[in-house]
Amino acid sequence: MKGIVLWITGLPGSGKSTIADGIKDRFPDFVILRMDKLRKIVTPEPTYSEEEREIVYRCIVYMAKILSDLNHNVIIDATGNMRRWRELAREIIPNFAEIYLKCPLDICIKRETTRKKTRGAPKGIYKKGMAGWPIPGINVPYEEPLNPEITIQTDKTSVEEALSVIKSYIEKQG
Repeated sequence: MKGIVLWITGLPGSGKSTIADGIKDRFPDFVILRMDKLRKIVTPEPTYSEEEREIVYRCIVYMAKILSDLNHNVIIDATGNMRRWRELAREIIPNFAEIYLKCPLDICIKRETTRKKTRGAPKGIYKKGMAGWPIPGINVPYEEPLNPEITIQTDKTSVEEALSVIKSYIEKQG
């Protein structure tokens, strides 16, 4: 199994980084590309405008493609609120899979406001969304995947159960 790219998508607070870390623990050769960390370099003072999002999402897709072409396994840990970015990855990356972490907005908000470990994510994003910042699920659309390889309802599935499903998928790709 070389060059697989897994895009973990879902609303902020759905569990993307927790799942990404769990995959990395089980498969240490994976490289995690975290949008929150990339954004700090590419847009150190983010505006979260549509133009800026277009640039940073195309950038993360390109980075994943390059790493995949070099036979690295990659996890994209990014909301990817617009379907077109995930579809771009699917078009240009031969061994691509979309993992959708489906979770009700109220649960995501609760998780986001109480989490201790952010892995680079800005704190209080839903509160900022309520104040007018463009936040997926609040005042910016989140386009659910149409045909993800895996869908996990993270409000009903434990982290261990979710990782077991993903591990089985990865092993079948090898």
